[in-house]
Amino acid sequence: MVTLNSAGAAGSDTEVTKPVTGSHLVAPPVVRKYRPELQGLRAVASLLVVVYHIWLGRVSGGVDVFFLISGFLITGQLVRAAERPGGIQFRPLWGRMIKRLFPAALTVLIAVMVASVLLLPENRWFQTIREVVASALYLENWQLAADSVDYLAQTNEASPVQHYWSLSIQGQFYVVWPLLVLLVIGVARLTRNRLRLTLAATLFAVFTASLIFSIISTAANQPFAYFNSLTRVWEFALGGLLMLVIDHVNLPKLARVVLGWFGIIALVACGLVLQVGTVFPGYMALWPTGAALLVILAGASGTRFGVDWILSSRPLEYLGNISYALYLWHWPVLIFYLVARQRAEVGLLGGAFIIGVSVVLSVLTYHLVENPLRRSAVGTRTPWAGYRFGLVMLIPVLAAAGTWQYLAHRQVTAQEVAVGDPDFPGAAARTPDFEYWGGDDVGVAPSYIAIGDDWAQIEQEHCAFSGRNEELEICRNAVGDDFARHVVIVGDSHAEQWATAFYEIAERENWQITSMLRGACPFSVESETDPNDDGCRQWNADAAEEIIEMAPDAVFTIGSRDVRVGLTETTPPGFVDQWRRLGDEGIPVLAMRDNPRFDFKPSECAAENGVDAPECSTSRAELLTEVPPYELIGDVPANVSFFDFSDYICTEDSCPPAIGNVLVYLDHNHIGATYMRTMTPYLEAEIRAATGW
Repeated sequence: MVTLNSAGAAGSDTEVTKPVTGSHLVAPPVVRKYRPELQGLRAVASLLVVVYHIWLGRVSGGVDVFFLISGFLITGQLVRAAERPGGIQFRPLWGRMIKRLFPAALTVLIAVMVASVLLLPENRWFQTIREVVASALYLENWQLAADSVDYLAQTNEASPVQHYWSLSIQGQFYVVWPLLVLLVIGVARLTRNRLRLTLAATLFAVFTASLIFSIISTAANQPFAYFNSLTRVWEFALGGLLMLVIDHVNLPKLARVVLGWFGIIALVACGLVLQVGTVFPGYMALWPTGAALLVILAGASGTRFGVDWILSSRPLEYLGNISYALYLWHWPVLIFYLVARQRAEVGLLGGAFIIGVSVVLSVLTYHLVENPLRRSAVGTRTPWAGYRFGLVMLIPVLAAAGTWQYLAHRQVTAQEVAVGDPDFPGAAARTPDFEYWGGDDVGVAPSYIAIGDDWAQIEQEHCAFSGRNEELEICRNAVGDDFARHVVIVGDSHAEQWATAFYEIAERENWQITSMLRGACPFSVESETDPNDDGCRQWNADAAEEIIEMAPDAVFTIGSRDVRVGLTETTPPGFVDQWRRLGDEGIPVLAMRDNPRFDFKPSECAAENGVDAPECSTSRAELLTEVPPYELIGDVPANVSFFDFSDYICTEDSCPPAIGNVLVYLDHNHIGATYMRTMTPYLEAEIRAATGW
């Protein structure tokens, strides 16, 4: 029988443990039916995933088909097992799934780690390590979901194992689904109802609840919903419902032909018509799952005019056999190709090369790893052998990832930079009469390995949510009343990045630093990033109320925005209105001119091409006007002092990736903590000059 245990993976049949006794529960034995069109459908879904990823840069909906087929097959296996004497035998069931899932998936993870060390820029290592571990533990979808709501992680490049998110959801499904069926068996026994009827009612409830949750979650936060296991459960449940009713559906030949072709055409067209990556998994995901449902419902048409005649062909059946390995290999091959060629897209020949390499690796994996282990006695000799086998497979992957992490971290800590380090002067190199006293060929700091994590390291001693707004978190470096000064940092991540310098000053000068920060929500009376973000607007209003109540010595925020090529830097009226509101309460405002934003990562460019490569620097004139926008506003309130540190992060002519042997940016637009620390003396001097402290 064709089974599925991962996105495109051939899986195991289900055994049983306890018989479901009682004539009202036991149905006549069901004859197993081999459905070759399922292999073909799986092959088509895999091809769509590969082609859309490689040539179109889009999501096809093929993964949703995998989910539906998985629900269809495993529900059938579990029901048949439950209706046989003995019941569902969970230990061997999960043991066999481990034996089938782990070998290919973990083999690819080992290969990815080796290739990453050789080919991947060092600044992407830590992200890749995290995701390799998450993938090995079938938690990659939750890792990506967490990154989707982490403002700083949203600029992460796609990792070579990002596609393991769907395997993670399926792995979780294979743990939970048998337990759900066991629960239904218990309910059916207690209520003396037929198992299939009770299971159908349960799956319909699960389908409805999950779909509603998926629709609501997709509308509220689509990136998080996309990777959330709970928003995908309905797709598995739909497959299970299809399995329960399919034997009761008897369609005429013409209807089978029409439904089959309509389903396959709809499936192929889905990714072309819909922006799957931005609208799924809400109700729009009914398109590919509904299309697959029609193909399965059509089944064998009994004619050469039916789509099943093509889906059941030997080439597609074989492609279905290797589809698990193909799914595993195609994505890392694509990522490493793009990195090696330093490209963002692949052409026709490049894509053909990627597919060719992926197919070869898939065939080798299928015949040398999957099949030999699946057919061997390994992991079957004792009841717990499958689990020991899985542990033996898993340990080398986790050990390799841990070793990689340890060695990379040692390289990072060996290059920590203190203010005044002669080898790494940083911002000091932009001061008048600077002379370099450091060594020759010292490289740059932080290391390229660490630059992606070089964010403001703030050790908050006290954080609490505002009573005005449950999303407004107020954090302080220390609590009490005995402080020389109290400064509030408020706004988005561009205000937050300056906290590194403020905390350096606070530790030395006994300042209290309070932070109120929200990603993509600069301090304004409006929502400047997204006009429709009412949450940001309300957050800003409540933050202003908290600041007025605190009456700090000063408020630090950002004084301009949109410093990027092709856009004119502005100081929005909402900024000024917010400053004026604080001015009415006698609270000084320290407004920093915003730093540039780029359409590439300067540090990553430097890692690949060298810090002096022309393509890694941007003309200062294209980013910054000679006169800051706030100086052109005639009614700026008197409580505002402006700071412009552009001369510290750009030269007279350009904005380079590194200054004074220190990398300036950790990503597209945020200044790294290491470079920010080198600006501390100059920030303190400017604040004292402006405030008289």
